[in-house]
Amino acid sequence: MALAPRRGRPRSPEVDAAILDAALRLLAAEGYARMSVDGVAGEAGVSKAAIYLRYRSKADLATAALARLRESGRPEPTGDLRADLTAQLRQLRTNAERVSAMALVGTCLTEEQHTPELLTLFRERTLQPRRALLREMLGAARESGRIDPDADIDAAVDLFMGAYQTRYLSGEPFGERWEERVVDALMRAVGG
Repeated sequence: MALAPRRGRPRSPEVDAAILDAALRLLAAEGYARMSVDGVAGEAGVSKAAIYLRYRSKADLATAALARLRESGRPEPTGDLRADLTAQLRQLRTNAERVSAMALVGTCLTEEQHTPELLTLFRERTLQPRRALLREMLGAARESGRIDPDADIDAAVDLFMGAYQTRYLSGEPFGERWEERVVDALMRAVGG
């Protein structure tokens, strides 16, 4: 059975990219609270209607932009668990610093009662995919014998994901080779 043709013009990938790039720039410059759909439309050179055809809310737009950032800079796996985890942590830190992610996390938590969609989408589009990728990487390493067969994968993922937030909130400098030191400690914890 043939599908009915879609009505209207197909969406432009260039417009899609312009909208998400503008949203990222404004998130980084102004934060979530000050970012507006009007501002994103102006920055992207599109109408608000073009944005609302793609995203149902400001929370939907902002988290879609963060998801694009996470995907666009994703390191290619090398097969070397230590190197791959280090690259993942480096990307997490770079992306977090690019868009002031800690302030966004604070906003998500502060607005949880009033705008629960923001935290839900933030979890679905940024946190859960990275956690799933880490579980997959560590699970494959456990299955192939590269880490302890009894390694607690969920605890390792928590340690990995919490390392940046803890260091950032402490106010202490990250220092040279911070990512490598964190991954080395994690590898010792999982018997790698």
